[in-house]
Amino acid sequence: MTSSTKKAPPADLLNNDIASTLRKMTLPMIVGMVVLMTFGLVDTFFIGMLGTQELAAISFTFPVTFTVISLNIGLGIGTSAIIAKLLGQKKYQQAKETATGALMLTMVLAIVLAIIGVYTIEPIFRLMGAEEPLLVLIKEYMLVWYAAGVFLAMPMVGNSVLRASGDTKTPSLVMALGGLINVVLDPLLIFGWGPVPAFGIQGAAISTLVAWAVGLFYILYILAVERNMIETKLLNWHQFKRSTGGILKIGLPASAANMLTPIAAGVVTAIVAGYGPEAVAAWGVGGRLESIASIVVLSLSMSLPPFISQNFGANQLARAGQAYSLCVKFVIVWQLIVFVVIALLSGVLANIFTNEPEVASTIVLFLIIVPLGYGFQGVTILTNSSFNAMHMPMSAVSLSVVRLFLFFVPFSLIGSYWFDLLGLFWAGVVANLVVGCIAYVWCKRIITSRFEQGVLSKYE
Repeated sequence: MTSSTKKAPPADLLNNDIASTLRKMTLPMIVGMVVLMTFGLVDTFFIGMLGTQELAAISFTFPVTFTVISLNIGLGIGTSAIIAKLLGQKKYQQAKETATGALMLTMVLAIVLAIIGVYTIEPIFRLMGAEEPLLVLIKEYMLVWYAAGVFLAMPMVGNSVLRASGDTKTPSLVMALGGLINVVLDPLLIFGWGPVPAFGIQGAAISTLVAWAVGLFYILYILAVERNMIETKLLNWHQFKRSTGGILKIGLPASAANMLTPIAAGVVTAIVAGYGPEAVAAWGVGGRLESIASIVVLSLSMSLPPFISQNFGANQLARAGQAYSLCVKFVIVWQLIVFVVIALLSGVLANIFTNEPEVASTIVLFLIIVPLGYGFQGVTILTNSSFNAMHMPMSAVSLSVVRLFLFFVPFSLIGSYWFDLLGLFWAGVVANLVVGCIAYVWCKRIITSRFEQGVLSKYE
């Protein structure tokens, strides 16, 4: 960074009180996430007004769209971990070059992934169990969504650059702007008005594309002009290779770990599809509400890693461990409160999204069972993000494999076989409980070991 930007990060992650620092970083993220989550909820609400077929179609897309988003999340994780550590070591110019390389890499990968996605729509969704009437609707939506995904990638990674410096307010504003645009455009493009035609389910994807495109230009302006945190020119090959090596070392395993979630979700969605479109529609609504219910956990999973990475960069391992333990305790209590609220409001929430009695009853069943496991699921999420922050991406991948394919999917198959949907829902709760305990013990042992041995340099 230039001399004008060679100063302490927006938040002093190395010296300030741990609890107050994390609170100040997380609160803006919660606000931004609330608005961002309106993307999914607003889409689901208005598409639900089109009918059960459309709602089932959009539910089928969740695992696939999250797979694409997972690549961006992984690159953002790698970017944040590397840049935060560099800032902890006070290597400001190297951090600036790394941020530029990260954005260049992200755009290239996003375009390639979009092209692959367009040509694999039918085989992937047929494999998931979507039948011909739903495939038509799915194709309409996904063709536009893949184009929108290109505009999503760079703002997500750009926000990671800002969070690495301790700035969580600006990323929240970027997310809020995108959410607001989506809210305004969704009903207009889905149902039409005046000269604007009704695009149906495709209108939701168009709204998303416009919102993310605006976010892209906004974040680039902030990084290049206001903060001078990226270069104003493209890097040469040597610089690009040098700046992205560390990001890929963490980002690719992190992306792979994130992509395991939609793969597992796709398997479970196929199981749910055996109970009919109504069950799939309810499952999709439950998934959207799960994102809202876990909003504090997701916000912490973005504010905690920069804190840990900077403190690891400064060799303050005990401080990083204290932050992790504090967040875990908070999440368990918080998500228990969320479960109680959701269970009490389950009927109201179900009626918001559908007028179909069978769909509504299944949504209620989901909401009075599945959220009970969100606290322990939050522990796993925080542990994964902490592993990546400590530059241990393969531990994060291993934890994801254990959670999804040793517990979540097998338990769901067994529960569904013996007790139908009721068993499937309870299986998720049990899986989250067991894996959450494993994750906590694993992470605490690693942090304690690193602190006692003083071998941080081995993982640089």
